[in-house]
Amino acid sequence: MADSKVAVIIGGGSGIGAACVREFAARGYKVAAMSPSGRGAALARELGGVGLDGTNRNVADLQAITDLAWSTYGRIDTVVNGSGHAARGKVLELTDEDWAEGMELYLLNVIRMARIVTPLFLQQGGGTIVNISTATIFEPSPLYPVSVTFRAGLASFAKLYATEYAPHGIRMNNVLPGFTKEDPATVPGEFTQGIPMGRAQSTAELARVVYFLASDESSFVTGQNLRADGGATRSV
Repeated sequence: MADSKVAVIIGGGSGIGAACVREFAARGYKVAAMSPSGRGAALARELGGVGLDGTNRNVADLQAITDLAWSTYGRIDTVVNGSGHAARGKVLELTDEDWAEGMELYLLNVIRMARIVTPLFLQQGGGTIVNISTATIFEPSPLYPVSVTFRAGLASFAKLYATEYAPHGIRMNNVLPGFTKEDPATVPGEFTQGIPMGRAQSTAELARVVYFLASDESSFVTGQNLRADGGATRSV
């Protein structure tokens, strides 16, 4: 088992996270997945990996899935940080609790996981972290104020982390998906009119981008925010 690379996927129970579990397993990685629903753990086990039930808002859960992967496989090569959905609403109608939940889901989750896994990366001589963000952080959508606010902060954190740990062979990047569905064919055309490619992205397509950023194929890429939105955002 020590010859196989290992990916820890947080939020691997459905959607993009589940697609990442499948992609890394198909690439020969051993997978360790966590989600609050139990589906992430079940999927990982189905694919020959390990998993736990837990949330990215709980430090003990993040530590537990890391410990499980490390004790089972003796290494961790990459961490994929996914998250659930925070409250939506008009900017000044959101409560302090709504904003606090968003900080937990979209920013502190990554910071906490970085604290946990970085000593292991340093011990083994390298590793990668890929965070699932959103393409709307650079053109903030009023539909998702909590998400875009804290994920914009995540863009800065990734830069700071990448600068400090690049000399140690450790990389961190964010992937910024646009409209993404498990089956894009189910999305009516009126919902994709603003996308130059004229369709939604599949979760499997995005998982391949995540794999690229996590793997040696992007060995000179760190601290970046890579948009995978079909050209929907226009800012340079």
